[in-house]
Amino acid sequence: MSGLLSSDLEAIAARTPASPAGDDPRDVGGPRQPLLGVRNLLKHFPLKQQGLPFMGGARNAVRAVDGVSFDILKGETLGVVGESGCGKSTTARVLMQLIEQDSGELVFDGQTVGSRALPLRQFRRQTQMVFQDSYSSLNPRMTIEDSIAFAPTVHGLGGRAAITRARDLLARVGLQPERFAGRYPHELSGGQRQRVNIARALALEPRLVILDEAVSALDKSVEAQVLNLLLDLKQEFGLTYLFISHDLNVVRFISDRVLVMYLGQVVEIGSADQVFDRPKHPYTRALLKSMPSMDPLQRTMEAPLSGDPPNPINPPSGCRFHTRCQHAQTICSQRAPTFRDGADAHGVSCLRYEADSGYQVDASFEQGKIAAEVQHG
Repeated sequence: MSGLLSSDLEAIAARTPASPAGDDPRDVGGPRQPLLGVRNLLKHFPLKQQGLPFMGGARNAVRAVDGVSFDILKGETLGVVGESGCGKSTTARVLMQLIEQDSGELVFDGQTVGSRALPLRQFRRQTQMVFQDSYSSLNPRMTIEDSIAFAPTVHGLGGRAAITRARDLLARVGLQPERFAGRYPHELSGGQRQRVNIARALALEPRLVILDEAVSALDKSVEAQVLNLLLDLKQEFGLTYLFISHDLNVVRFISDRVLVMYLGQVVEIGSADQVFDRPKHPYTRALLKSMPSMDPLQRTMEAPLSGDPPNPINPPSGCRFHTRCQHAQTICSQRAPTFRDGADAHGVSCLRYEADSGYQVDASFEQGKIAAEVQHG
């Protein structure tokens, strides 16, 4: 969980843009309308069938996304965290419809994605994605200018107008058009290429931008610059972000709300302050305790979480985290928890918060103790 520390973020903290007037995602009492609603999203990847079909051979599948539901509110940045393999990137690709879900529904601003009211082509004009690998995301045979202008051209914007828009966006992401428009991807640094990818994502004037580890491959000084850019562009264009990252310090800095995934499912969601200061799920606690700290009194002397995640082909029964949870009880292996939204919009999937589950709450789970254990500096 390495990345920007708190001291690295101080220089850009003052540049955090205000949310759209009257729709502040941090204001629990204000209007909070979802831009994208995700309902019971399911995506399994079938494996090679074991045995012959006529012999009844079973066909296993990797349960990458297994019943995920959440909302992305208008004007907010929703951070998504979790270990590698928990389903974050697969969820992002399904939301973009780069891969098709097995079941579940996507509702964009009140309209079902893929329906007659909102065809896939129209949805993709309003939703764009920035990938982790800035080099492989760009066509090496196209100039920077042509890469940015490609999508507007495909969607019917005239060639000259598309070039004009590409040059304008280059300037807005801090790259001088006269210097960079005619260059190829291999002639740019990683930070410059990622700025190009951001410009390309904005070429169709989207409302939602999905950022899948968009800053994790950059040097830390360049990472801070790109974060600055994302904040400025969000304010200028009125964007909504889905921000996927392993860097918890960056997630806390940039996010209004945070969603925690484990083994293809959502285990906790809430405001950034709720999740980081008052985490409910034991897995969230373990993630936060793994954050690096410059304080010598806050050193981690032992691994906050032991063992590898279970096999997503055959996940554990009951709560999927019980095999690694220090607070697990017998009931945890027998009954799967139900995701519960709290009165403060802080949702969690843990049997401790279900009064009828039979879970025996122990004193170590007191909320004040949890906050004290994960507080840094």
